[in-house]
Amino acid sequence: MCGRYTRYLSWSEIHRLYRLTAPAETGRNDVPRYNIAPTDDVPFITAREDGNHKLRTGRWWLVPFWANEMPKATTFNARIEGVDTTPAFRDAFKSKRCLIPADGYYEWTISPADKKRDPWHFFQPGHTPFSFAGLWAYNSNLDITSCTIITEPSAAPVNQIHDRQPLILDPAYYDAWLDPNTPTGDLKEILSHDIDSNLQFYRVGREVNAAAINKKPNDHAGMIEPIALL
Repeated sequence: MCGRYTRYLSWSEIHRLYRLTAPAETGRNDVPRYNIAPTDDVPFITAREDGNHKLRTGRWWLVPFWANEMPKATTFNARIEGVDTTPAFRDAFKSKRCLIPADGYYEWTISPADKKRDPWHFFQPGHTPFSFAGLWAYNSNLDITSCTIITEPSAAPVNQIHDRQPLILDPAYYDAWLDPNTPTGDLKEILSHDIDSNLQFYRVGREVNAAAINKKPNDHAGMIEPIALL
């Protein structure tokens, strides 16, 4: 699963990942985020008809286009095993696919000493930016744009910490994934091209465990500082 992630990359780094050409996109400079939580508004990338990419912003917790109320089920992650058949995701899988820019994410283990949750920060070598494969939707009933991150069973090295991982897509497959004309039957094969095997990780402080403190976001650069292990 993926329940928290980071996006502290600069806007120039986002431009190196995606073809963003609209004036509102080239002049943008979002505040760095170190503890993004479900239901936060996040940027994501979709396809444009001219072959370039479009930047959108939406709630990280997918609201299907047909829903008449906010989902009670957990929809901030979409399991790859049922992403093409689960009612909440199957329509978006066919035609509304996206990339979600990030540079790290968190998973947790339980401490044998005090049974509390210890967070671990996962990142690519050099903390280089990457993209989660995702889905998005616009719900006109509720006037909400939203997205979700696709997850898959974990492999090395993530399986040392957790049994699932967010799907970090190989950049060579960005265009094919985003293209609404890509045959649905080809999509699972495209998703097989992840770069999760390159991930590195270390433990970070438990402050990450709270997305907010006193109703204010708990979000600063100290979140990703490694801590010494005893």
